[in-house]
Amino acid sequence: MNTVIETKNLTKQFGDFTAVDRISFSVKKGEIFGFLGANGAGKTTAMRMLCGLSKPTSGQGFVAGFDIARQTEAVKKSIGYMSQKFSLYEDLTVKENIRLFAGIYGVKEKTILPKMEETLSTLGLSNEKNSLVKALPLGWKQKLAFSVAIFHEPQIVFLDEPTGGVDPITRRHFWELIYEATERGITVFVTTHYMDEAEYCNRLSIMVDGRIDALDTPAHLRAQFRAETMDEVFRKLARKATRTEI
Repeated sequence: MNTVIETKNLTKQFGDFTAVDRISFSVKKGEIFGFLGANGAGKTTAMRMLCGLSKPTSGQGFVAGFDIARQTEAVKKSIGYMSQKFSLYEDLTVKENIRLFAGIYGVKEKTILPKMEETLSTLGLSNEKNSLVKALPLGWKQKLAFSVAIFHEPQIVFLDEPTGGVDPITRRHFWELIYEATERGITVFVTTHYMDEAEYCNRLSIMVDGRIDALDTPAHLRAQFRAETMDEVFRKLARKATRTEI
């Protein structure tokens, strides 16, 4: 398997404060990699560096083979990104959102329409293509946002708490889309506060105070910490945290 994300002692400082402290890990092609941590652990800062949005203070990071410090534009073209807070334009229609992001991601004009029709059919949104996004139920918005984020078939998609606020059934359906993406070779890098979702990941890292304190499969982490659930593992590690915000 090819390595699509690799970091070596990746560090981000803001003055005297070290938000991300020498983290090292790698992610393989087609893997679902969970990136966990309590508020203030440093995971959002780390993700911003990996997406080419913030330069490291020191250390190295490579995403899709590109240096995150020196080749930020190439990194951005190789990834998709979805956030709970912002992923779609509410005042545009479903169709307009897809066309907009397809253009931003550099999808060829002649392929946009047929791929759009296929995507809408898969999501069951063909009859809603002219509806404003703000009129859609939250669960539909989240599934549409994910489909838009991978419309250009990126090597990696970064999902920042993508299922926040949606019900358990919708979250399960959302994860079915994630599995389908990985079957096409797309690597999924996901942060979540839902520990049942952590169980769906191939591997997990758990950050505490800017460092990665644990990294393994869910089963191995449960065994290592003598826990029945990932929620129990997470709580044991989170108790060590000394900071609550960045």
